[in-house]
Amino acid sequence: MITLRKSSDRGHANHGWLDSRHSFSFADYHDPAHMGFGNLRVINEDRVAAGSGFGTHGHRDMEIVSYVLDGELAHQDSMGNGRAGGAHAGVIRPGDVQRMSAGTGVLHSEFNHAKDRTTHFLQIWLLPRHRGVAPGYEQKHFDAARRRGRLTPVVSGHGTAGALSMNADAEIEAGLFDGDEAASKTLDPQRLAYVHVARGEIEVNGQRLSAGDAALLDGETRLELRQGRGAEVLVFDLAR
Repeated sequence: MITLRKSSDRGHANHGWLDSRHSFSFADYHDPAHMGFGNLRVINEDRVAAGSGFGTHGHRDMEIVSYVLDGELAHQDSMGNGRAGGAHAGVIRPGDVQRMSAGTGVLHSEFNHAKDRTTHFLQIWLLPRHRGVAPGYEQKHFDAARRRGRLTPVVSGHGTAGALSMNADAEIEAGLFDGDEAASKTLDPQRLAYVHVARGEIEVNGQRLSAGDAALLDGETRLELRQGRGAEVLVFDLAR
């Protein structure tokens, strides 16, 4: 079964400094029919105004992935990332993927320091496989050539080589598709698959999706992506 979730049906909150679209219930947006999909709990499409950002706040027992589409996002946390002498610079740009395991608890902030440019990114939360683990952080760049015309694993709880690791029974792949570029993959019908179109247009198993749209696949055995027009796509393999 394939269910479409149209961009226009998502929750919406505009706080001035932050314009956010919620694929699932989040903050003041509550829809009992859209509380998540399998162990995928949040996909927020966020646009952060220049010189603005999320002040220091806390999380625990959640896998949080940030995927930048345009602009830059500066990250700082209580593990030392983004600070002088920290393990990571903490600034993520288009092509960068960041994973933070909140575990037993972490404080962090996210900020757009640009004076004249909006940061556009996806904020993704997944339920952890194990609760109470030590907090952790990784970031990695996946250049366009690695994602062009194919699905490339970017975050994985299955030990996939080359991908960031995460404490969740899930995997996220990213791909760029235009014209005749296409990709297909076999799906395990005992699991769930979720396709989010970050921008552009593409056919997902014969159905046309545009930016912000998603396809929820349950019991399907095959995924086919084709006829993209400037499409950037994330594909999630999820536990029920």
